Amino acid sequence: MSTIYLLTSLVGVMIIGILAHMLGRILKIPSIVFLLAAGIILGPEVTGLIEPSRFGSGLELLVGFAVAIIVFDGGLDIDIRQLRKIQHSILNLVTIGVIMTAVLTAVAAYLLLNIPFNIALLFGAVVSATGPAVITPIIRQIRVNTKVAGVLQAEAVLNDGASVILAALVFEWIVASLTGIKAAQFLLIRLSNGAFFGALAGITLILILCKIPLLTEQYARLFTISILLAAFVIAENIGTQSGVLAMALFGIFIGSSDIPHKDAIKHFKEDISIILLSVIFILLSAFIDFAYIRALGLNALLLVVLLMVLIRPLAVFVSTLRSDLKGGEKLFISAIGPRGVVPASMAVYFSIRLKDLGFISEPASLLGLMFITIVITVLSTGISAKFIAKRTRVIPMEILIVGGGGVGRDLAERFLKRGENVVIIDNNEEKCKKALKMGIRAIHGNAEDVANLKKAGIEHAKYLVVTTDQDNTNLLVCQIAKTKFGFTGEKLVARVNDPENLQAFMDLDIRSISPVIATALMLDGMVGHHDLFTMCEVSDEGDILEVKVSNKRVVGKAIKEISLPEDSLIVMVRREGKSIIAHGETKLLDGDYATIIGKLDAVQEAANMVR
Repeated sequence: MSTIYLLTSLVGVMIIGILAHMLGRILKIPSIVFLLAAGIILGPEVTGLIEPSRFGSGLELLVGFAVAIIVFDGGLDIDIRQLRKIQHSILNLVTIGVIMTAVLTAVAAYLLLNIPFNIALLFGAVVSATGPAVITPIIRQIRVNTKVAGVLQAEAVLNDGASVILAALVFEWIVASLTGIKAAQFLLIRLSNGAFFGALAGITLILILCKIPLLTEQYARLFTISILLAAFVIAENIGTQSGVLAMALFGIFIGSSDIPHKDAIKHFKEDISIILLSVIFILLSAFIDFAYIRALGLNALLLVVLLMVLIRPLAVFVSTLRSDLKGGEKLFISAIGPRGVVPASMAVYFSIRLKDLGFISEPASLLGLMFITIVITVLSTGISAKFIAKRTRVIPMEILIVGGGGVGRDLAERFLKRGENVVIIDNNEEKCKKALKMGIRAIHGNAEDVANLKKAGIEHAKYLVVTTDQDNTNLLVCQIAKTKFGFTGEKLVARVNDPENLQAFMDLDIRSISPVIATALMLDGMVGHHDLFTMCEVSDEGDILEVKVSNKRVVGKAIKEISLPEDSLIVMVRREGKSIIAHGETKLLDGDYATIIGKLDAVQEAANMVR
């Protein structure tokens, strides 16, 4: 292989890959679609500018390095402290879900395509991984609720490692007749090996970053990449195919830790991931042989459709059977199952190995099936994800709460139950830790610092709620939000501790509440109206929610004609800036805002009926 050819090819692929990412961002379509197209055009089937076979063993080395970085980068986006309430679902998805997907896909491939069952099972194992390289950009673009995003990202990162090990087990079964106790030993060694070196790498890096004084951002990045490569290489040497799992757990360790220079490490890895993702997908897609794809016929398309509309949803619903995920959330998770760089890399790797071992048509069948699956799942997911997110109601409001005390945490918990995305920012580390234990995302820092507000996501927030016990802080943060980030008064809600300061907030058009005045009014209302105020204002049993009326089934109907759930009531309708006290004859018009009061679950159900 010519060194000049290799360098020229890599430079050209890198430039085209960056352009593909830019095009994907402009058109809001996952860049992987354009990367695949570029690889096909540059490959032997079209222009022949890139010949993958000339890369030799260098391609396997490049693929291994890229997969390690990309999986680690995906793990960095996961904070396990925020996923405690959904850990069971994630564990099921990367165990039960992966096995169900592999087996059902294998059976479907065997019946539809008449290929050997061992190759069908290898394809099922390879295709059981989704992948953070495709899912993470989609989640960032759509901004679904935290719970759904957490499940999808954690599944994508962890099922890469699980599917790689499962595929390796199937491959060993094909070439070495690995069965019984030996198969169990193979699986156990790979899993424990990946878990051990992933945890060891994470602990080592955390100790280095926290214990070495005066460590600069540059050295933090260098230590990270060095430990990453060392852990990947050692894990692969001791147990082949366990390095991906090690990288997934390494990334999660760092993503779940409060360490110095964490943001610098994340940004550095994101840049490297974009470059490597571009190079790998273009090179791997150059392996596609159109003749074998045509030979697979329409049954291959039917197989991919079954994978998307039947096998994936079945695996998700079985895995999340006892979770607190809502039906719409499960449907959205079922619909988001694009296959990415790890399945593509595995398909190429196992195809090369099978070809070397004397298999003739099987490698081409595996590659053709894999790339058909990637193209269809990525393209369909990228185009339909936002539409499905809206229909399944997983796009929440973004709410930033300043103050992690009792009021801020209780408020955040109520917002989470409503399905909104919430972030707390507080300069007290202990309060942030309490919020994290409750599954609430928390940022430790001074909210008067613009950089900390940006870190907490103020640029995407729909509402800012300040709840600290310092009126000066609350007022200053609101002023920063108005002047620096363009917040209007109706998007700002403030707690005013001293009633004498209430007027200052009102003069700035900030919606405010004084706990002293509110408590007095509440106690006054409870005298003679005990049940109403106790349920909706004092306990955790009730809720008050304002929702926009948009459901065509209720638009134009009087409230008495709508079968609202028990324990819920529409008490007010806001129309064109005017508030109307609701009664049975009040009609709901498109664009109205209905205020619903009642018990928590009933209010949520009623809200879903009208919006």
